[in-house]
Amino acid sequence: MLVLTCLLPFAALGANARYQLDPIHTRVVFAIEHAGFSKALGAISGSEGVLEFDPADWSNARLDVVVPIARLDLGDDKWNQATLARNLLDGQHHPQARFVSSRVEPIDATHARVYGQLTLRGVTREVVLEVTLNALKRHPLPPFRRTAGFSASAVLSRADFGIDAWKSVIGDQVELRIEAEAVRDGNAQAPAAPQPGDNTQQPSTDADLQDAADAALKAATETDHHP
Repeated sequence: MLVLTCLLPFAALGANARYQLDPIHTRVVFAIEHAGFSKALGAISGSEGVLEFDPADWSNARLDVVVPIARLDLGDDKWNQATLARNLLDGQHHPQARFVSSRVEPIDATHARVYGQLTLRGVTREVVLEVTLNALKRHPLPPFRRTAGFSASAVLSRADFGIDAWKSVIGDQVELRIEAEAVRDGNAQAPAAPQPGDNTQQPSTDADLQDAADAALKAATETDHHP
């Protein structure tokens, strides 16, 4: 999902500059159809990543972002549990998504199209982000570091990532909106993505999470607590 997903090699940031994604001021918002009545809205905070720029040659830019799927929030505990259940996002075994850029198509001075590989629930597909550079300047608050701010959007199919449960209730098209800030940091390091089965982002045991998910899905059937 997303990510991510919102740092672009199209601004004059200086040769070979490295920027660290600010997890506090970065958020991924998603929307998905709920039985045709409305679009359920959720958000994920805490994304981490690194961007490498050479403004003289944008083709050499690299973006690597990890999004903590296990931290998603739909505004309701039962919705959260159902969405992270094994037949949907499987947050126990796949607590993170990862986006790695492959190429960028500049549109103008503040807009670009970013292509990259998104890995979600163990499946990797190409995703295209429509990105706007909002600002690139010295931050007005301490420690006054050079900061880049971006907005981005994308649309993906959940079925493309093997997430096809609840077809009669949950839409296939997922709309993403990303707001992000990145701070210049020559020592920035890309976060390590977990190996399959790594549950370090989920303190509960697999059995505990599945029990909670089963209960959530039962409640969803009886009281509309599905996503």
